[in-house]
Amino acid sequence: MGIFSRESLELLRSRVDLAEVLNPYVKLNKAGAAYKALCPFHEERSPSFVIQKGDSHYHCFGCGAHGDAIQFLMTHLRMSFTEAVQSLADKFQVQLEEAQPSDAPKGPPKAVLKEALDKAAEFYHFYLCHSLEGHAALDYLYMRGIDLDFIRKFQFGLAPKPSGLFTRAMRECKIADQILEETGLLSRGREFFSDRITIPIRDAMGSVIGFSARKYKTDTFGGKYINTSETSLFKKSKVLFGLSYSRKTIAKEHKALIVEGQIDALRLIDSGFPWTVAGQGTAFGEDHTKELVHLGVREVFLAFDGDTAGREATVKVGHLFSKEGINTRVVSLPEKCDPDMMLMEKGPAEWQKILDTSEDYLSFLVKHMSQTININTPAGKNELVLSIASRIREWDHPLMVHESLRKLAKITGTPESLVGTAEINAPQIYIKRSASVTFQEIDPDRILEADLLRWLFLMGQSMPQLLQLAELNIRSEHFRVAAGRELYEKILSDAKEGKPVNLLSFAIDLKTPDLQLFMAEVLQKKVNRDRAHACFLETVQRMLERHWMHERELIKIKIYSGGCSEAEVLELARKFDHLKRERPQVKEIANA
Repeated sequence: MGIFSRESLELLRSRVDLAEVLNPYVKLNKAGAAYKALCPFHEERSPSFVIQKGDSHYHCFGCGAHGDAIQFLMTHLRMSFTEAVQSLADKFQVQLEEAQPSDAPKGPPKAVLKEALDKAAEFYHFYLCHSLEGHAALDYLYMRGIDLDFIRKFQFGLAPKPSGLFTRAMRECKIADQILEETGLLSRGREFFSDRITIPIRDAMGSVIGFSARKYKTDTFGGKYINTSETSLFKKSKVLFGLSYSRKTIAKEHKALIVEGQIDALRLIDSGFPWTVAGQGTAFGEDHTKELVHLGVREVFLAFDGDTAGREATVKVGHLFSKEGINTRVVSLPEKCDPDMMLMEKGPAEWQKILDTSEDYLSFLVKHMSQTININTPAGKNELVLSIASRIREWDHPLMVHESLRKLAKITGTPESLVGTAEINAPQIYIKRSASVTFQEIDPDRILEADLLRWLFLMGQSMPQLLQLAELNIRSEHFRVAAGRELYEKILSDAKEGKPVNLLSFAIDLKTPDLQLFMAEVLQKKVNRDRAHACFLETVQRMLERHWMHERELIKIKIYSGGCSEAEVLELARKFDHLKRERPQVKEIANA
């Protein structure tokens, strides 16, 4: 998570052109001194979405949507605050300088590491296309059906076999060996990649964060593929390969196609399926699933290789998505066949037919497990049904569990009462600690205050009554987290001065990197716009009750401290009883 210096954010703000940011996603038409468009946030036939020339905000007079460039990217493309800032910086060619929070580990700025990786990608690509050694690698790629346009589009490259050639080239670009070590391009002074075709691995914003390298000669040492070692930029368990090319379509169409290999993913993206991603370096896991859920995916297609390992991976990954309540489809491929091969042999139209005839995950699971369990015997059928029913009960959504158990009963010809459709318990809810940009520990105070601030950041402009409710009910002393208190006071101060909620300007005004970090944490989650008023009232009520209970506890501590006179104890007891009877209630706005 990057925390950016005030100076670089100021420069970015001065360069952002809102109309230019929105133009790829919204058809803007000039109307005098403004642009008008059909609102991307609700269905409408006549344009009510407006940008005034020179303004940094959009406003929809139909649904009330209001925000700046960052809020648009966060809402429309489901980017995080940090991703939106980085996206704007890339678009308007601003190099962001990182400002580290007080407890952050020291190291080279991520912008410097990304620049080194970008130069490496350029070098590898040039070496593939313009060296004698590269001709043999090109012949291999051509034989695989990968043409020059494909190679250029995805910046394939070649790591040279002669030792030291790559390092010298990087030194000529003023990139120090220490930076190459930090990016994983050097390992203990030796070049990590040698005599291999390189494929850049990009983050969701399109920046190169590592490489996957495939050998094209049988005598090259090591496995078929090797990947960049884990670095501060590259975490294998979190990277979705191909997401930078597919993110827009995934967020818009709420679906994703998941494959095993990088070539599979790129081939599908290039063939008209720009909603494809692949895991990277490790098996597709929970973090990958969460990333797609965060993007709003409602349906996934699993198209893993048609071998035993591919089918086992389908079982695992299908379970992860079903656990999240995502409709999961399985694309069955023949033995020893992968999507790349299928596209080469049959073409995109046939691949679309395969997607259209995919089967639901539960039907696949029953067929798959039936291959190792004899369901023609009572004991075998009992084992199969109990095993699958047990998996289904691990899913987090009760309705999904209920309907899936009913479907299991229907598929297997089992009475519903025997699969336990009437015995569904609510799932156990837990919060998992994460090393990503989130709360570093389970801190209910921080979580509650972040919830309140999130509504004000994301909905305060389009629903000013939320700001009025907050001002009417919540005071600075209701906050326990210092950063939360400062952000709240600034939100109210800006509102009183009539400043619009501009997330970039707000971040620039923050005094310390730690405040910017908390702001980014607040904005990491989304809000349900349709339930804004009710959810905000609930959050305010919880803030009031927390403060009320805290005041009661303080009185009890004083009473039992032993440091008060008898008269003081009696007075404290009267205050406690009075406070106990006066349970707080949210004050509503008159005529709201």
